[in-house]
Amino acid sequence: MRVDIITCLPRLLESPLAHSIVKRAVDQAKVAIHVHDLRDYSTNKHRQVDDYVYGGGAGMLLMIEPIARCIDTLKSKVNYQEVIYMAPDGERLTQRVANTLSLKDNLIVLCGHYKGVDERVREHLITREISIGDYVLSGGELAAVVLVDAIVRLLPGVLSDATSALTDSFQEDLVAPPAYTRPARFQGMEVPAVLLSGNAQAIQQWRYDQAVARTRKRRPTLCQSEYGAPATSPFFPGPIHNIPQTPE
Repeated sequence: MRVDIITCLPRLLESPLAHSIVKRAVDQAKVAIHVHDLRDYSTNKHRQVDDYVYGGGAGMLLMIEPIARCIDTLKSKVNYQEVIYMAPDGERLTQRVANTLSLKDNLIVLCGHYKGVDERVREHLITREISIGDYVLSGGELAAVVLVDAIVRLLPGVLSDATSALTDSFQEDLVAPPAYTRPARFQGMEVPAVLLSGNAQAIQQWRYDQAVARTRKRRPTLCQSEYGAPATSPFFPGPIHNIPQTPE
């Protein structure tokens, strides 16, 4: 996969993309991430990429010209499946969206700034708009990092355990069940006995039941069946029974 990020603040992206899972994916050539300084595509001697809003009002707006020049330059070299704009009012980023985008080969991600971008960019140059939540950031750079991280960790071979991403929250419309590690007992707090039993089927059932109960309580909008979650799941295979009621 190749991801090209367009921003007027490229240094803001340096650290988040140079560590952890994303760095591992880059080092393993699972993904190539290219950050482009929008100011390099300005025709202004001061490298200006923003201007006042027509009609008056506070704030500055990113101009269409440098954005179009940058996107056109990239498209002349690579075939992109999506040109994404990180927008507060865009489609909400979900696990399903991340899953879909992880199957693409080449993506462009445009980071807005100030009051956003000229509307003509959104109307004619963008194929998809994505939001990470109903709030406003100073720019789209941090949102772009969230999007890239959510996508890259799903690429085959990026995670050391290939099944890890498949059991994450929101896969198959379930949040993840509780998880525990050593020690088994700490200050009177104990790990559920079933997880120490060695009974794989019982553990699998417990995890599914817990995921269903937690989904019903914390994310009821994900509910898809009378039990509050899918009746079966490829990530928790086997017969499912004794679906617990939502804790009050």
